[in-house]
Amino acid sequence: MIWNRKSLAICSQALWSRLLLKRFCQNGSQSAGRSGGFTLAEVVVSVGVLVLLVFLASQLLNTAATVTRLGHKQMDADAQTRQLLDRMEVDVAQMVKRADVDYYVKSSWFATASPTPEPGCVATCASLYSSGVRIALQPGNDTIAFYGYVPGYYPSTGSQSPLSLVAYRINQDTTAGNRAYLKLERMGKGLVWNAVSNTDVPVVFLPIPIASPVPTPELPQPTVSPNPTPAWPVIASNGPWSSSESEVIGPQVFRFEYYYLLKGQTDPINGAVYNPRFSDMPWDGRICSCPTPTPTATLTPVPTPTPIGSPTASPVPEATPTPPVRCCHAAPEGMQDIAAIVAVIAVIDTQSKVLVTDCQLAQLSGAPLPAGCQQPAQYPVLIDWGNTTCAGCPNTADWQTKPGLLLAQWRAAIDANTVGLPAPAISGIRVYERVLYLPPPTLLAP
Repeated sequence: MIWNRKSLAICSQALWSRLLLKRFCQNGSQSAGRSGGFTLAEVVVSVGVLVLLVFLASQLLNTAATVTRLGHKQMDADAQTRQLLDRMEVDVAQMVKRADVDYYVKSSWFATASPTPEPGCVATCASLYSSGVRIALQPGNDTIAFYGYVPGYYPSTGSQSPLSLVAYRINQDTTAGNRAYLKLERMGKGLVWNAVSNTDVPVVFLPIPIASPVPTPELPQPTVSPNPTPAWPVIASNGPWSSSESEVIGPQVFRFEYYYLLKGQTDPINGAVYNPRFSDMPWDGRICSCPTPTPTATLTPVPTPTPIGSPTASPVPEATPTPPVRCCHAAPEGMQDIAAIVAVIAVIDTQSKVLVTDCQLAQLSGAPLPAGCQQPAQYPVLIDWGNTTCAGCPNTADWQTKPGLLLAQWRAAIDANTVGLPAPAISGIRVYERVLYLPPPTLLAP
């Protein structure tokens, strides 16, 4: 075979092309293999990033779930508390304000139960205070009872009157099995008209009290002997209320306290002006001026006329002093000095309550401690209004002039957690306050 130059060139070119194609195919196969999979380092990095993203997402979801759960708990507590305080507001707005009916209300004088006359009233009212004024200390949870123009649970027989006996309290009966223990109860006892029933007690007037004896100076004159017994003494005790006349209106409420907002008013005798202020006495002790005594003529025998001498002069009428009970405001007297009742409550939601023992709730609220519970150094932990003896408590002037102090004291005591509450339970306890305004008076003392 003869190879010429042209043939040799063609063969060389074909061979070179085949070598290039083969090399190109090998390189292509290797590149395709590398692009179709991941190295071990790439896999490790990818899994690490994925785990980090999942962790961050789970933390975000957990935080959102916690916030949502707390929000729902707060909304539930707010909804129940709003309904409860609205009910209280209606009852207080329909209160019967008459000087001839009784009220079972707190009268504790800065949580000491030792009322004294105001500095400017000592000379006028000291004898009245020493003879006895109304004292109802009510340490811990408070109780209030009054007549109101609201419907109630009426007896099955008898003519129904428009009045009911309304009362609020925290159930503090430590009897085993008491399901209402440390829950807010409301009594709405519908009253019948007088003289229509021999068994159902109607509305009673002074000197018959509602739940506890009335001091002698408050009784109508002349007084009766012996003093009448209270019509419904169970209100002032820790005993059970009749289920046919009462109900648990605040199952999450375990602490109930109230105090008074005194009116801003002018003394009707001396013209002194008194600013509004807070008190735990249901009267304004600053008013103690007496009207000017009115001369009262004394009947004397008519002298026998004689023809000799000058006529006998009639004696000058002597002024009859006004009794202190008419000068000093030292009794409710139809709640004449009260502009509003300020109600303060502490609420624990249902989920948080399962984390707290009855002993801890009783220590917080000042209720009678169940068997086996220890009394803390400060009892109750949620203090009474007007307490000036505890560490960090406001003074008397602050209690009288600054609103919201009790609310702040309670919140600080809950956060201090001296009774060892679990952390989730602390966030489930809330405190509320509302001003409940009284209606105008219906009949006051002259």
